[in-house]
Amino acid sequence: MLNLVIFGPPGAGKGTQSEKLIKKYNLVHISTGDLFRAHIGNQTDLGKKVNEIIASGNLVPDEITIAMLREEVQKHPNGSGFIFDGFPRTVAQAEALDSFMNEIGEQISIVVALDVTEEELTQRIALRQKKTGRADDAADKLKKRIEEYFSKTIHVLPYYEKQDKLSKINGIGDIDVIFSDLVKVIDPLVK
Repeated sequence: MLNLVIFGPPGAGKGTQSEKLIKKYNLVHISTGDLFRAHIGNQTDLGKKVNEIIASGNLVPDEITIAMLREEVQKHPNGSGFIFDGFPRTVAQAEALDSFMNEIGEQISIVVALDVTEEELTQRIALRQKKTGRADDAADKLKKRIEEYFSKTIHVLPYYEKQDKLSKINGIGDIDVIFSDLVKVIDPLVK
């Protein structure tokens, strides 16, 4: 089974590349952002709590995020693999994900990190905000999310680097070229 984590700051292209990877490798896409938005949209108790946290620009606590991921993975017992988008964001989450994957007899195959400059991120998200109106793309919240990534989330990369599972990919340029670079590092892992 191919289980990968696509990593990068807000606006790096994780969602765009995930769509292409899902089609190529027949993966189940698990996006914490999508899970959060679904709970918020359905106005579940969890969704209301998550909405307050996200609206303030903070990260959702690990226990909430991990419980939602566990539930989502268990919905797909016959999947050929998973792509985790937007998770893990902390070393504690990475350890919890490894622990959970071990429980089900699996492991993370590879972590691909899309490398994008802060300037490029700001431009991309400004465009995305105009198109979609996502509340978390508003300028004040975006700045906080990007700072959160570069001050905290990026520290997850050495965790996977120590496991020899990290591949960094240039996330600036043509979408298809970036995808080709991703495929070059993933294909050798497909059995």
